[in-house]
Amino acid sequence: MKKPIFADIILLLVTVVWGTTFVLVQNAINLLEPFSFNGIRFLAAAILLIVCLFIFERKQLKLLNVKLVLSGVFIGFWLFLGYATQTIGLLYTTTSKAGFITGLNVIFVPMFSLFLFKQYPSKNAIFGVLTATVGLFLLTMTDVTGLNMGDGFVFICAISFALQIIFTGKYSSKYPTLLLTVIQISTVACFSMVSAFLFEDWKKSFNVMVLLSHDVLIALIITSVFATAIAFFVQTNFQKYTSATRVALIFAMEPVFAAITGYFGAHDHLSYSALFGCLLIFAGMVFAELPTGKIPLLRKNNSLEG
Repeated sequence: MKKPIFADIILLLVTVVWGTTFVLVQNAINLLEPFSFNGIRFLAAAILLIVCLFIFERKQLKLLNVKLVLSGVFIGFWLFLGYATQTIGLLYTTTSKAGFITGLNVIFVPMFSLFLFKQYPSKNAIFGVLTATVGLFLLTMTDVTGLNMGDGFVFICAISFALQIIFTGKYSSKYPTLLLTVIQISTVACFSMVSAFLFEDWKKSFNVMVLLSHDVLIALIITSVFATAIAFFVQTNFQKYTSATRVALIFAMEPVFAAITGYFGAHDHLSYSALFGCLLIFAGMVFAELPTGKIPLLRKNNSLEG
């Protein structure tokens, strides 16, 4: 199997993990505030990755330098800002609108890639992005209302996640995967804990009754190990084999898996438009994987251009 295809499959599995843990996180932050939850989650993931670094890849420490540290901190900053602004935005807007606006990073990634690095997406990728965007709208925007301050914060979140994807692609091919991931995750942990201290009742983070409650403990274990440590290590390791636009399209499947999990695990309702939206997002991802000219509409347009 070719490396790009294999990388995309692995990244899709990461998206499955993120989507299926959404309900767990929602239940946990009812007891432990978001910044505090993310601070503990990313700190635990960082410790796990550091242990793995010293046991399996200690030789990578010899490659540690200022440029590598700054690159990891830079990626980590955008990842933190994405989580932070999404959390703030959810205080003022609906979950469905936040889901749609966050998903707009699927558009921002090819736009920023073109602007920053002169990377032109293929026609299939463009068609896939447009298809997935329509699908995101149908899946999430069931209660369209006027824009508000929360939407602005989530818009910043979408930009932040897009930049995290783009710069992960840039730096992942230059530096050791595990070391770069450790710095990125540690950065998010530090920023999250500082934010918890400044904006939340951080003392709950030391409340044993809260931390050992079923919802919080299970969510912290699963998200720190699978949805953070393993997930971001995998993203950093495999993104070098594929394009940032394809990664964004794959990650656009997260709300699809979240919706499926919500339907079966939390008995959420899925409308026909939401189901059709899920299909369009999946179709958009498939379109981006097809060789150029394999989409009939694009092949017809190409013949007209000739």
